[in-house]
Amino acid sequence: MFAGHDPYLVALSVVIAILGGYTGFGLAARIRGTPGVSPRTLLAGAASFLAIGIWTMHFIGMLAAPIPADTLYLVLPTIVSFLICALVVGVSLFFVSIGDPSLLRVASSAVLLGAGIASMHYVGIHGLAGNFAIEHDVSMIVLSLLIAIVTAYGGLRVFLARQDGLPLLVSAVAFGLAVSGMHYTAMYGMHFVPLSETAHRHLGGLAASQQVLALVVALLCFVIAAGFLLSLVPDSRRQPARALSSHSVAPAMFAQPEIAPAEPRPGAASGQRVISAPLGGLGQPRPVPASRLPVEGADGTHFIDSTDVRSIRADAHYTRVHDGTRERMCPWSISEAEAQLDPSLFVRVHRSHIVAIPHVSFVRKEGDGAIIELGGASPHRVPVSRAKIAEVKARLGLQKRSAASH
Repeated sequence: MFAGHDPYLVALSVVIAILGGYTGFGLAARIRGTPGVSPRTLLAGAASFLAIGIWTMHFIGMLAAPIPADTLYLVLPTIVSFLICALVVGVSLFFVSIGDPSLLRVASSAVLLGAGIASMHYVGIHGLAGNFAIEHDVSMIVLSLLIAIVTAYGGLRVFLARQDGLPLLVSAVAFGLAVSGMHYTAMYGMHFVPLSETAHRHLGGLAASQQVLALVVALLCFVIAAGFLLSLVPDSRRQPARALSSHSVAPAMFAQPEIAPAEPRPGAASGQRVISAPLGGLGQPRPVPASRLPVEGADGTHFIDSTDVRSIRADAHYTRVHDGTRERMCPWSISEAEAQLDPSLFVRVHRSHIVAIPHVSFVRKEGDGAIIELGGASPHRVPVSRAKIAEVKARLGLQKRSAASH
């Protein structure tokens, strides 16, 4: 597969693809968790870096390949190849950045990402101009596309499982393998068929030499490297949110439990009195419910009363809090919010949703689950999972709870 290729340029192409993947996925990971920055801006940046990584890897691979020395690169197909790639990759990232990462959603995104890589490659290949014709082995086309889709799927699954640290690096490596594996497999099935001088193809349009391409590729390598280094710089907007979250949670976790009046336990010896206290777990005091929730704004962290909260929606490692008017980001996770809020007022109705029972204004069955509407200036609806329907109905007084004596 690599016969006749420059091994140093091959290695560089793989490294560039990995760096582009790391930078792009790193930006995509911040779409849900960076206050004050438009998700569209981050999505565009992530798609651009992934597309640049794919495009740059491809043309470094072309510079490493033993292609005819007088080959020119038609500018229009070369630019179109990048635009197609950026568009398809952007749509793929959009699919995995919204909603729950279901199997169908991730598989569809992987197919789109693999198709974007393959489309960029073959459109770019047919931008080559010279005294030759290009032929492809169909089996290698199919194999290269499968490699791109399968490795892209693996990278997306790792990325969605956890979007920082080692998993982010693993997903970037999988992305690099998807791009380079697809490229070199396709190159193995590509053949240059020399044409006679009289049959020389005349292709109109602006063209660039390999030297010009090398300069463009070098510039893009610098852009990717710069983006990668910038992605390693800690984001100061995210760290204070975590710090504030931990400080706001600490008082509740370590507050003294309210001690109930001493009462004799049935069966206790005369004169003995047993003190009982509410428990939050086995032998642990129940935390005092949080009275306020931190939410992020463009100018810093604000706090809203828990009584104003209508619903809480999971959003990656963070949540979105709806106060009846709008939805804002909270640095707590959905599990942390469930643990901190008053269970007599809030109930988790779905793995990704918590609602405030006093603010429920409407409920109806829908499919296997149900839909709840929360009141306010801007009413909104929240799904209820099938497993939670009975509890929700009981909390709303629509059916009696099972008697404890049963």
